[in-house]
Formats: sequence, structure tokens, C-alpha cells
Amino acid sequence: MLVKKAYKFRIYPTKEQGRQIAKTIGCSRFVFNHFLAKWNDMYKETGKGLTYNAYSAQLPQLKQALSWLKEVDSIAVQSSLKNLSDAFSRFFKKQNKAPRFKSKKHPVQSYTTKQINGNISIEENKIKLPKIGLVRFAKSREVEGRILSATIRRNPSGKYFTSILAETDVQPLEKTKSAIGIDLGITDFAILSDGQKEDNHRFTAKMEKKLKREQRKLSRRALHAKNNGIDLLDAKNYQKQKRKVARLYEQVMNQRDDFLNKLSTTIIKNHDVICIEDLNTKGMLRNHKLAKSISDVSWSSFVSKLTYKTEWYGKTIVKISKWFPSSQLCSACGHHDGKKSLQVRKWSCPACNMHHDRDVNASKNILAEGLRIVAST
Repeated sequence: MLVKKAYKFRIYPTKEQGRQIAKTIGCSRFVFNHFLAKWNDMYKETGKGLTYNAYSAQLPQLKQALSWLKEVDSIAVQSSLKNLSDAFSRFFKKQNKAPRFKSKKHPVQSYTTKQINGNISIEENKIKLPKIGLVRFAKSREVEGRILSATIRRNPSGKYFTSILAETDVQPLEKTKSAIGIDLGITDFAILSDGQKEDNHRFTAKMEKKLKREQRKLSRRALHAKNNGIDLLDAKNYQKQKRKVARLYEQVMNQRDDFLNKLSTTIIKNHDVICIEDLNTKGMLRNHKLAKSISDVSWSSFVSKLTYKTEWYGKTIVKISKWFPSSQLCSACGHHDGKKSLQVRKWSCPACNMHHDRDVNASKNILAEGLRIVAST
């Protein structure tokens, strides 16, 4: 099966290449903001906005007026128009909010360019990018398939990354004739219906003490710059500390992402049917006592990874309704004797006297409900 797969690598541009990347990001941002302003003005005057074709028709005139737009990758500039058009399409379908102006102060800056006539290619330990040339990168794995596009990104930590999107032929994994139920939690990240529990590594909590210390330094340097009338963009000590804090957050994010990728891949390899509860994460985040812990475990990211990997490798994922009382039912006899508070971690069924671990019992009920749904479809 042909799928679109992203390969992320860290790149190490030279100073000149870094300047060219910054210039391309700036031009892409300018074009996006310019046509967003025109769209808003047109909508106020006529009640109708601009189309992608209208954007494209006006772009050559803008390049004639502003010659510096010709100094960067033309495909990247064109892609920013496509991104604007797509953003409005999603807005009118009520999939996201209206597009907003891009800011050069945003911590993450990026642009996207497309593959045309071999302008993006991998040559040993270097990647060829339009108008940038050959850039050294950390080649952690081979890029398989036909390259479609590349997104170049500068993180708040000051590091540069590229995401190569390729069309790859992915083969289904061998069938295991096994099904598993998964209950997601906070104390243990994932509790499987076979009794296995995956530890919640609490990546943010482990780094919390260091993060607080470095963030206090950042606040003091921001206050010092303000008292001396220095703009934060020009305050070198503030910017240096800001990058240090960003590197800590990036380290936490990388640890969490690595854990979620490895766990989801292991589950996909070992099971054909994965049953999981469709949690209302947004609603749960309103609980201020649990919000920090829920954000740290990244349930939604884990479910997202399971979803696309089941599609790639020919497996099945079944999402159980969030209203299904998985924690309240006895997995042995199905008895339901009322709602149990979160403080109750172990209990015995009054009907069959089966003793239950709350989370393992929930995962068994999720598995049974998932198999019932599969059988009925």
C-alpha cells in the first residue's frame, strides 16, 4: 500500500545557508500575511474573499514590485499561498478557526517546498534543498520511496530540522490472531487486557525542578531588559536563556515522542485488533487537578499514532464510546452495581466475588466491547 510517510532529520546549515533559510521563512511569512490582509479587505468590501487562483495571479506582480521576493525559493513562496487557501477551506468546513497573521516572534518558524525535477534529493550524508544547496544532516535512517516535499523548520532551541515527505510502499504485517484492550491512565500510562502495565515515565515531572529554575532566570532577564528599556528581541542574555529553556522542553518532547512511537509499534506488531477507549481529552483537561498530568501523558498523540499505524500495516483499531462504563462493569459476569469513585482502585464483585484491579478490569471490558463491535460489523 502506498502511504505518505514523513522522515524527520536534524540539519546543520552553514552561516550563509542559515541566512538563506531565515530569508525564505521571512518571504513566505510576508506573502502569507500580504494576501491574508487582501482577503480580509475584499471580504469586508464585497462579502466574498479571494480564491487560490486569484492569489497566484497576483503573485508575479508582487514579485515585480518587491524584487527581494525573487531571491528565495519560488516554490516555498507559492506553498505559503496554498497553505492560506487550505486554511480558509478548513475554516469554512468548521474544522479550525480563521487564519491569523504569522508573526516573526513565534517560537517555531518554517517553510515548505515541493519536489520538482530533482530539486530535493539525498546525497550520502547531505540533503539538497532548493536555493540552499547541499546541507549536512544527521542521517539516522534511509528515506524510502519518492520524495514529495520538504519542510524546513527552526525550533525555539535554535536547531534546524527538515521533514521529508515521501510516498512509500508499506507492506502489511503478519497476522497474529490476537486482540488487545487498552485502558489509558495517569499512574500507569497504558494497562493492557493481558495484565501488562506500561509505566508513565512522567517526563515533564522529572524535569520540572530544572525547568522552574531556568524559567525563573528567564523571567529575571526579561525584567532586567524591561527596566533598562531594551526590546526582548535585542536582549542577548534573555535570548540565550530563552534558547536554553526551549532545549529543555525539546528534550522532554523528544523523550515522550520516542516512548509513544516504540509502544504503539510494539502493540501493532503483536496484535491484529486493538480496542481503546475514545477519551474526551479536552473535557478532562478542564479538571485543574488532573490537567497537568493529562497533558504530560499525551493520550491523544498515542491514539493518533495507533490509528495511522493500523491503517499502514493492515491491522484494526476499535474506538469504544467514552460513555461505555468500562471501569464499573465486572469483566467476569457483567454485573454493574453503580458508579465507583476514582479513589477505588481495587474491588470485589458482589455477584460473582471476583476480585478486580480497576484498570485491568476496565481494559478487559474494553476488549470485550471492541470484539462485540467488530463481530457486529
